[in-house]
Amino acid sequence: MTARTQEVALDRMLVDRFKCGDATAFDQLVTRYWDRIFAMTNHLLRNQQDAEEVTQDAFIRAHRGLGSFRGDSAFSTWLYQIATNLARNRYWYWWRRKRDKSISFDAPVSGDNNDTTLAELIPAEQETPEDATITQEFVNRVAECMEELNEKHREILILRNVQNLAYEEIADVLGISVGTVKSRIARARESLREKLGEGFQP
Repeated sequence: MTARTQEVALDRMLVDRFKCGDATAFDQLVTRYWDRIFAMTNHLLRNQQDAEEVTQDAFIRAHRGLGSFRGDSAFSTWLYQIATNLARNRYWYWWRRKRDKSISFDAPVSGDNNDTTLAELIPAEQETPEDATITQEFVNRVAECMEELNEKHREILILRNVQNLAYEEIADVLGISVGTVKSRIARARESLREKLGEGFQP
């Protein structure tokens, strides 16, 4: 049994316990997924306080809706859908208010002992030791270009390269086909390459 299969099975067991009246089962689901949901919303929104609020709201909504959750998809996929939709709503609210945001793109993209930075979102065909040395100037360029991507492209790069979701999971979260996921990722990476300019050779 793979780790993913074990995770889905444990989630299903906890959901069943919650539906049978065990309130502590939901607490365990929160413990299992809080950090992952917060990491995703923080990368999407680039603001820690608002990411915390969206994460809290996502779990509140999940708690309210779990009784009618049919299990057509994995619990984690369903939870990512809720959090992604809430983050989208918050993002467009910010956009209308033209609120300035900032993030350090040379910081690790997650708290799971992962030192990968957003500057490394585009995979290199051949990586040399020199390639692994990313200058602050390049990090800043990537940050600026990520901001210029349209919402769909930025969102799908975060789900794939930051959250490390499988194509099938991304398809479920966004409500699109796996083929669309793959083509959108390819277009997003190409768009990011173009914005970075000719000086960047992936």
